[in-house]
Formats: sequence, structure tokens, C-alpha cells
Amino acid sequence: MRLLIVEDDPVLSDGLCVGLGMAGFTTDPVTTLDDARVALQTGGFGGVVLDIMLPDGSGLELLAELRGRGDRIPVLLLTARDRVRDRVSGLDAGADDYLGKPFDLDELAARLRAMLRRHEGRAAGLIAWNGLSLDPAAQTGRLEDRQLHFSRREFAILHALIEHPGHILSKSQLEERLYGWQEEVESNTVEVHIHHLRAKLGRDFIRTVRGLGYRLADEAGA
Repeated sequence: MRLLIVEDDPVLSDGLCVGLGMAGFTTDPVTTLDDARVALQTGGFGGVVLDIMLPDGSGLELLAELRGRGDRIPVLLLTARDRVRDRVSGLDAGADDYLGKPFDLDELAARLRAMLRRHEGRAAGLIAWNGLSLDPAAQTGRLEDRQLHFSRREFAILHALIEHPGHILSKSQLEERLYGWQEEVESNTVEVHIHHLRAKLGRDFIRTVRGLGYRLADEAGA
């Protein structure tokens, strides 16, 4: 899942990007409200980690703008303002979750997974499709009686396809899930990871739609 990190502390921002990257998220950091607005206009984000106290205003302003125009993108407020009334105000303003600083990175990752799970309409932590069960927390899977292990980017591609069963995702859409702004996109990365996934799942589990992209098979072997 690709996240926009809106945090003006460079040390904390770097730590969030590294830590959440290890937890399977793709992150893009910005330091101001204005930069966050521009970033969100480009689309492609599955959620936002938003500080409240920013150099050019309050993160609550951005939250109000998003909810005011009907944008339902999941937002977690991550802030030093952690009094009960601050948490209540943030949640009532439309935040999906609220975590005070200092925080535990494992808890933040778990809260983000839960937030995104609710947004997708899932209650269970595991994601199932065609006999495959995925565990986003461990970034592992099980197919029939086989335990499967994936690289971070293999899992990101598979997760993206399972989020949209029956839909074709283009190479550029999958690249958006794999790379942040600061990472160089390698021309054949998607093809390489698809090849590795087919080796683990079976060559027909992921179908190539020539000229358009990739989709999951409608049913096992079909």
C-alpha cells in the first residue's frame, strides 16, 4: 500500500519511511500542507499519515478539505497533541485513527493495516483468493498446504491484484505500488516480480492481458 507521509521533522519522516517500508508499505514524504495538497492531486495513495502541527498550518485543515469534498481516503493523525480532547477533536473531524507521539512503529504499522482493512470493507486480517491466503502483517501466504514467502515488492503486486479481482492493472499502476518518488523505477521490475510470483503460485494464477496489464485468473486454472 502506498502512503503519503505529511511530517515536517526530517528525522522522524526518514524513520517513518524506512520503518514502514520494512513493514511492506511504499511511502512518499512531504513536509507542508501545500506539498501534501499537490501530492494528493496526483492520486495513487491508499492512505495518509498526517501530522497536525505543520509549518504552514494545521493538518486538521487538510483533513477538513478532504472530507469536505467527499474524499474518503484513510487518514491517520500522528501528532504530539495527545490529550483526550485532541484525540476526540481529530476523530470527530474525520480522521480514521489517531496516534500520539512518541509511538511504537509496530503499533503504527498495525493501526495502518487495520485502517486500510476497514476502508476495503474487510473484517479479517487475512486476504483470501482462489485458495490463496495472504497475511499482510507477515507478508506471507499459504496456498493449499504450502507456506509461501514473498519479497516486499512481490507481496505488493499480489496484494494490489487481489484488491481488484477481475480488474486489469497496468504496469504503471503496479509500479505506483512499488516505488516512491525518491526511488528509481527499473524498466522490467514488474515483469521480473510477476515471473517470480508465477513460479510460486502457478503460471496461470496471474494472467497477462497483452497491451493492457495483468489480472488474476477468474478461478484456479481458468
